[in-house]
Amino acid sequence: MKKQFYTLLILILIATPISSSFSQEIALQLYSLRNEMKIDPVKYHQVIADWGIKNLEGGGNYGMSDLEYEKLLSDNGLQFVGVGADYNQLTKSLTPIIQEAKRFGAKYVTCYWIPHADGPISLDEIKVATALFNQTGKELKKEGITFLYHPHGYEFAPNPEGKGVVFDYMLKNAKDFAFNLDVFWIKMGGGDPLQIMKKNKGKFPMLHLKDRLIGTENTKDGHGDVESNVVLGTGDVDIAAIIKEAKKQGTEYLTIEDESSRSVSQIPQSITFIKRELAK
Repeated sequence: MKKQFYTLLILILIATPISSSFSQEIALQLYSLRNEMKIDPVKYHQVIADWGIKNLEGGGNYGMSDLEYEKLLSDNGLQFVGVGADYNQLTKSLTPIIQEAKRFGAKYVTCYWIPHADGPISLDEIKVATALFNQTGKELKKEGITFLYHPHGYEFAPNPEGKGVVFDYMLKNAKDFAFNLDVFWIKMGGGDPLQIMKKNKGKFPMLHLKDRLIGTENTKDGHGDVESNVVLGTGDVDIAAIIKEAKKQGTEYLTIEDESSRSVSQIPQSITFIKRELAK
C-alpha cells in the first residue's frame, strides 16, 4: 500500500506543470514576436501557448476586433498581466489607459520611455517624471491597477546633486509606483540590476529578463543592437542570481523579452533556463 502511494505521488508530481509550484510566473513581452505577429498572429499566439506560457505583456489586437482577439486569447489559455502606457498620455488623461488595462484584465500598466533629448536623461527630467508617476500611481491604485516604470539605461548619468546616478532619485522617491525592471537595459546603462534589487527590495513586482552577448559595450542613451539579446543564462547579465533574488523578494512575473531576430528559437531555451533556476 505504501509503495502504491509513493508511486502515485511521483506520477502526480511528474504530471504537474513545473510553473505551478512556484510563486513566480513566467510571462512574455509580445514585442519579442513583433515581426512574427505581422505575418500570422493566430499562429504565433498558438506557439506561445505551446511553449507553456499563459501570461502576456503588451497590448493591441493585431488587426482583429475586440471579440475576435478575446476569443483567440481564450482559445489558447492566454491572459494579459500588463499593458503599456505612453508618457505623453499620462500628462493628459488616464481614461484610455485604464480602459485598455481593464479590457485586457491586466493588473499592471508600464511606462517604457520618458521623452528627453537623445542621450542620458537629466536629473530635472527625472524629478518631473517621478512626480508624474507618483500621481499616476495614486490614480491607478483606485482602479486596482499598479503603475510601473521600465528603465531603459539612459537613467545612469551622474547625479549632479550628490553621489550615485539620477536613477537613484527615482528609486528613492517612488512612493506610489513600482518598477518593471529590465535587467538588460540596467546593465547597458552601466548599472548592476542585482544590487539595485537588493538595495530597493519590494519595488520590483515584474522583471524583464533579457541577457546580453558577452563583450557588448554599454550605452547611456537607451539604444543598442537588438542582436545582442541572447538565450538567458548565456550572456553577461547574471540572470541566475537575479532569479534567485526575485524568489526572495516575491517578484510576481519573470517576463521574457527577446528583441533579436532569433527570438522564436531562443525563447523556449530561455523558458527552460528560468524553470531550472526556479527549481533550485
